[in-house]
Amino acid sequence: MNEQPGRLWVVATPIGNLDDLSRRAEEVLCAVKLIAAEDTRHSAPLLARIGSRAQAVALHEHNEREQVERLVEGMLQGGDVALISDAGTPLISDPGFRLVRAAREAGLVVSPVPGACAAIAALSVAGLPSDRFVFEGFLAAKSSARRERLQQLVAESRTLILYESSHRILASLQDMVAVFGGQRHAVVARELTKVFETVLSGSLEQLVARVASDANQQRGEFVVLIAGASGEEADATLAEGRRVFALLCEELAPARAARMAAAITGAPRKQLYEASNN
Repeated sequence: MNEQPGRLWVVATPIGNLDDLSRRAEEVLCAVKLIAAEDTRHSAPLLARIGSRAQAVALHEHNEREQVERLVEGMLQGGDVALISDAGTPLISDPGFRLVRAAREAGLVVSPVPGACAAIAALSVAGLPSDRFVFEGFLAAKSSARRERLQQLVAESRTLILYESSHRILASLQDMVAVFGGQRHAVVARELTKVFETVLSGSLEQLVARVASDANQQRGEFVVLIAGASGEEADATLAEGRRVFALLCEELAPARAARMAAAITGAPRKQLYEASNN
């Protein structure tokens, strides 16, 4: 058995333009003997392009638990493993955290090879405040669940970043109008770094109209960024939350009333509950 254990490399790959692969990422992917990829078929063209002869094994949400033990054991015996996703930085709305956690728990070194990330790339060109932001990943597939989650974020003052698919982008934007109001500023970044890249900016109402009127704007991969609530909007949401909280407290315990009022209005649960103790 090799006395020196291997290392887990978490390697970012391009989100579109293959020239965005860093030299260091290329070196690592060519040096390791095993690459854990979300979809080996999707990753094959990139690995062939750089001449990597590493064996690619599938690591996705359906087999991650089973593969982790095998991969960790291989690293303990001295083999390096590179973890990649279909595009961008692994673990960002992609599988992989179980492998990283297991490797660290086994005492293995886990090293990042940074690079592209669609969320950060979109934020960098959105023109929205970027000092503080919230990443929500993909919203639920059903409109009712989407609106419920969006309602919980309506008073959030930080820039919101979400991913969305082509077959739900229009419906999701319409749900955002229903929850945030048509005048909330937002940005829709589509197909970043690819041939048909577009970045649309305007009110949610304007973005719905633009996307609805152009079928091309409903194709590809999307990042949606929403401006955080203004101070006035946050104050109005808190006031409504307190009103609903007071009504619910007539029938429910304060803790439960605060949870329900927060879910209904988007007001911060902690502030609502604290108000009951003052």
